Amino acid sequence: MIDRQLLIERIDSAIAEDFVGNVDVTTAPTIPITQRCIGEFRTRKAGVISGIDVAIVVLDRVCKGGYEIISRISDGNTVGKDVTILKVSALTRELLVAERTALNFLSRLSGISSATRIWADAVAGTQAKIRDTRKTTPGWRDLEKYAVLCGGGVNHRLNLAESALIKDNHIAAVGGITQAVRAIRSQFPDLLIEVEIDRIDQLEEAITSGVAEVLLDNMTPEQCAQAVAVNAGRVKLEASGGITLETVRSYAEAGVDFIAVGAITHSAPILDIGLDISEVL
Repeated sequence: MIDRQLLIERIDSAIAEDFVGNVDVTTAPTIPITQRCIGEFRTRKAGVISGIDVAIVVLDRVCKGGYEIISRISDGNTVGKDVTILKVSALTRELLVAERTALNFLSRLSGISSATRIWADAVAGTQAKIRDTRKTTPGWRDLEKYAVLCGGGVNHRLNLAESALIKDNHIAAVGGITQAVRAIRSQFPDLLIEVEIDRIDQLEEAITSGVAEVLLDNMTPEQCAQAVAVNAGRVKLEASGGITLETVRSYAEAGVDFIAVGAITHSAPILDIGLDISEVL
């Protein structure tokens, strides 16, 4: 899912933000050039980890292979506070240069996976899956959608070419749901199509038009339950809009297949993670 070359380009760009003057004016004068240390990336708060491999690529770019991984955990693990998630041996100067970039990736992605897990736990025991949206940080979409998977969610389309989502503006512009579906099928006959509706009386047309999924936009749990009954298992149903942690369970119990939650990417707080030098070698 994550293109390694694209990831390297993003990491190099992030590292370059710290090297406008080509020198770390704190580290260079204070740390002997040959000194090595043991560094531990540790959680300051409990959560679900995502981005370990990304942090390792940061080390690859800064330390140029001159480091050793002593221990690490796998993405998707839930850990407590003060847990070492990645332990390395490296030149102290290089590790300190890599520190902030590695932590920025780790903290952001782990924050998303931790937020996703909270929502996923809230609907546990139902058939509903927490689904992400394209409300992602520009340039980070593949990373953030990967973090959603680590947290127990599922991905919606990655981009505008992966599947079709007919929204109210498309319907208004083309003249109706059926017309929109036919137009897409004429050019992309095998494409998965989802249509957004905001009224129950639109559901039957959406189903019979041949779509695979219907998005129930800003409907109440009661309206979603009604849609589930009308649908009778013919297509997948997704609830979206105005759903909170306090109400998400009621939507899940209404019987929908997916619940779209933009907040797991656009509003997730970071998971606080730090780097501690535990031993100077």
